[in-house]
Amino acid sequence: MAVLFKPGLPMSDTVENLILDLLEWVGRRERTHQDTLEVWRSCPRLPVWEDANDRGRVEPASPNGRLLVRVTPEGLALLKDKRPHVYEEQHRQGKQESGPANALSRP
Repeated sequence: MAVLFKPGLPMSDTVENLILDLLEWVGRRERTHQDTLEVWRSCPRLPVWEDANDRGRVEPASPNGRLLVRVTPEGLALLKDKRPHVYEEQHRQGKQESGPANALSRP
């Protein structure tokens, strides 16, 4: 995962880029809520997980009793708008996979 923090960027641009990194990371494969918090719970200066959650870009899901994190339709729209190549790659991958392991699938 590339870290997109660059000195001189406005904090909102930095956080948005990091949220896009989070959406990309979650969209690659099934992620548990615990794994997501361990990797993305941030310090107060860069509240990536908290901002993505507050903005409705990610949501919890519980297929088969496992607490997972999924990208929301709003998160997918942001990813499609800002990183169309990543969205298309994950969308193609999602069509090849089946079942709850596909992080981009919707019930």
